[in-house]
Amino acid sequence: MHHNPEQPWTVERLGAVADLPRSTFARRFTESVGRPPLSHLTLVRMNAAATLLRDTDAPLSAVAQHVGYASEFAFSTAFKREFGIAPTTYRQKQPTTRVA
Repeated sequence: MHHNPEQPWTVERLGAVADLPRSTFARRFTESVGRPPLSHLTLVRMNAAATLLRDTDAPLSAVAQHVGYASEFAFSTAFKREFGIAPTTYRQKQPTTRVA
């Protein structure tokens, strides 16, 4: 999930990668990480998005797609829930050392 956050991960798929039943994987993951797997995936995606917003001029739609969201709206909603501000506001508040 960390190397490919854009993939359509499910707990079942993550469990299969770990060669564990879904419920066992979910329980062990939550015990180890402190968050359920899909909650952690959202955090991974949002941190990757924050980096892209800070370090590139990529359009919001491209950032959303890169981190696994099919729409800007879904991405913006998740980003705002995680960071407390809209992605465009986040980008505007960052230093202007972006590259294309």
